[in-house]
Amino acid sequence: MKTVNEIEPLRQLRRQWRGAGELVALVPTMGNLHAGHLALVERGRELAHRVVVSIFVNPAQFDRADDLAAYPHTPEADRAKLAAAGVDCLFAPETATIYPDGGLATRVEVPGIGEILEGASRPGHFTGVATVVCKLFNLVEPELAIFGEKDFQQLLLIRRMVADLNMAVKVEALPTVRESDGLAMSSRNNRLGKKERALAPGLNLTLREIAAQINDYRGNLPALQELAGQQLADRGFQPDYVEIRRRQDLAPAAADDEQLVILAAAWLGDVRLIDNLMVG
Repeated sequence: MKTVNEIEPLRQLRRQWRGAGELVALVPTMGNLHAGHLALVERGRELAHRVVVSIFVNPAQFDRADDLAAYPHTPEADRAKLAAAGVDCLFAPETATIYPDGGLATRVEVPGIGEILEGASRPGHFTGVATVVCKLFNLVEPELAIFGEKDFQQLLLIRRMVADLNMAVKVEALPTVRESDGLAMSSRNNRLGKKERALAPGLNLTLREIAAQINDYRGNLPALQELAGQQLADRGFQPDYVEIRRRQDLAPAAADDEQLVILAAAWLGDVRLIDNLMVG
């Protein structure tokens, strides 16, 4: 596995692969890798000749300085996992490489989908996400980019950006990888204390319980959302939102919509967890 930190060596490698007619898959990450990330790498190896993994803790998508400062960094362990997984290139740039002028003079925004749910709770978050993913696509020029469905709103936002900007990359999605107790794998889980970790599976449990009741609440889905928030509170969470949305565009679900997704965000102590569940 080659590790590159600068743009020109990455582009040289990309030109070499293009000259050989090799397809490239990109797996963008912020490091502190777990089995969910490695599942994306495995899928990339199935679909492409070469796999590039980026590790970049993107300051532009953090709405709180303390959250950015607390994000876990495990570079040596990450490199070992990626090498063992057969990754061809690790792109691990410094912040100054991605933002040479120190910030976002040029920004990519996706109005609508970028302003609701996570976008409403974390102002500026999706502008940071869209901008850095656009930059990575321009740098790596992958034929494929692979994301997990845990960040479902992010996935739809990136697909919208790709379609609107006519980007020559196919976005592939993999189902959420979970711990044995149902908790969605996330780097943030490492920040949970023992008590909070024991409570954390209650987020997914609540979503599954709500999914089982959707048909009973078809005429009043907001009441079911309110019930879900109360269930989370009863399980020790501080709910941010629980929303039942139309899957294709995250518009509020109507009574006759069949393809739905339940999305939730909630705090356990000072750790904010998100999850979602497809229905239909």
